[in-house]
Amino acid sequence: MEHRHHPRFPVQFRSSFSSANIVAGDGQLSDLSIRGCCVFSATDVKPGTTLQLRIDLSNDEPPIQVTQTVVRWRRDRSFGLEFTSLTPDEWARLQQVVKALEREPYQRVDVSDEAV
Repeated sequence: MEHRHHPRFPVQFRSSFSSANIVAGDGQLSDLSIRGCCVFSATDVKPGTTLQLRIDLSNDEPPIQVTQTVVRWRRDRSFGLEFTSLTPDEWARLQQVVKALEREPYQRVDVSDEAV
């Protein structure tokens, strides 16, 4: 059984990735954690490849730029990335996103529970 050090959260963010003269592509980012994610993409990437990653959270804010990631595994049309380098500002933004995802299920209000 695989033991994760950081919880992963189901998300659906657009993403793009590139590596100097090796590979570039777009994908759907899922299973986000503070240290990595899974990307669904038709682009073939090999484990061990170093990539830059852009995470598009929404149209209202600029994407998070992960300076360096490493492809840890590849299966079918998905691959796992470990975040290995972010600028301090991007690191702070990623932490804010993950903290919001941690709180999200507890902040939902069921309309039927509200007083009329």
